[in-house]
Amino acid sequence: MGLFGTDGVRGKAGEGLTAQMVLRLAMAAGIYFRNHSKTNKIIVGKDTRRSGYMIENALVSGLTAVGYNVIQIGPMPTPAVAFLTEDMRCDAGIMISASHNPYYDNGIKFFDNHGNKLRSQDEQAIEAIYKDEGLIMANQKVEKAIGSSKRIDDVIGRYIVHLKNSFPKELTLSGLRIVIDTANGAAYKVAPTVFSELGAEVIVINNEPNGFNINHNCGAIHPEQLAREVVKYRADIGFALDGDADRLVVVDERGEIVDGDKVLGALALFFKEQGLLKGDRIVATLMSNQALEDFLQRHGIGLIRCDVGDKYVLEEMQRYGLNFGGESSGHVIFGDYAKTGDGIATALQIAALMLRSGKRASEVLNPFQLYPQRLQNLDITQKIPLDQIPGYKELVAKIAKRGLRPLIRYSGTENKLRLLLEGSDKQVLEESMEELVDFFKKRLR
Repeated sequence: MGLFGTDGVRGKAGEGLTAQMVLRLAMAAGIYFRNHSKTNKIIVGKDTRRSGYMIENALVSGLTAVGYNVIQIGPMPTPAVAFLTEDMRCDAGIMISASHNPYYDNGIKFFDNHGNKLRSQDEQAIEAIYKDEGLIMANQKVEKAIGSSKRIDDVIGRYIVHLKNSFPKELTLSGLRIVIDTANGAAYKVAPTVFSELGAEVIVINNEPNGFNINHNCGAIHPEQLAREVVKYRADIGFALDGDADRLVVVDERGEIVDGDKVLGALALFFKEQGLLKGDRIVATLMSNQALEDFLQRHGIGLIRCDVGDKYVLEEMQRYGLNFGGESSGHVIFGDYAKTGDGIATALQIAALMLRSGKRASEVLNPFQLYPQRLQNLDITQKIPLDQIPGYKELVAKIAKRGLRPLIRYSGTENKLRLLLEGSDKQVLEESMEELVDFFKKRLR
């Protein structure tokens, strides 16, 4: 199994993701980035997990060992690292985070000098260097060629200004009461500051990270607490971020969780009506509900589908010159402001939509009804290529003939098989899901 998954390198800290492994990975990445070096600087950020200290130190050691100068910025959202990599003219950026995973996991995400997540071929090149002992040894520096590192604590201001500039200057959040759940994660300082400075009345929950409580029963993975707080405080809207703040889940004023595809549809139409939607098309993944595509089509907006992962969304956006796309899971990319999912930027655009329309969140974020859909994650012990499993193709063809849209894939970060079925007949959908689960339990466990 390769080092890289769908979103960088991820594993259990101290077990799958050890200090020794990170040290070597950092050296390999440094050797790779040096091929295109202009400034000899790499920026490193992290979320609030305790293991971030271990991984950060190992990264710095590896990068300085091959001659890179490292800028450490401490806990910052993933989109902030992407932005600052380009803004500070670094050769690359590195984010230490396992996103929405529990505290005991961690991960490493790489960005190129433009703030883009690395392409698959770039990751493969780093992995090839990682496995080349001779190349690793030959590139270790000595004497004055060894790199340096320094910590900068005030870059948070640059990112806050960047976010505020993405919000229409003629609008103010004054009069809006907003509850923000920062998931005890990387945005625990940034998010409340941005919304407060733009005039909102802000109520913040889960903003006291201790190294172990990131994502724990809170944030985008568990928005139930946010829903209760929105109703309790009679707020206009609630925003739940995940551990590294590249993802957003929205709760309307009634305390109801808004589906991610509805968010994409509402924002796409809002952008088109404002004359801001390039190409009158957006990008979404294979996971998005067919109802989103039909809604967009009715409003003259095309939909391009891609594989799951916000880096694939961005690749398609760049390929077709588009400026909006996202995933139903809450990763939304505004190409004019960011090159990765940005939960805070998404929340700001939703607030702008509410202000422009003069309507409540429950009205503007419910533009269409979803088709029945069933998603199930199955724990597995092995990842056999699906088309090599006897009977798989026949079963999928049979399910498709029942009028269902099946999407079956392995998780890129966990030992799970993700099963998605979509169709108009709930009973057929449930029966087909049971058949799928039974089929894979016998073959992958």
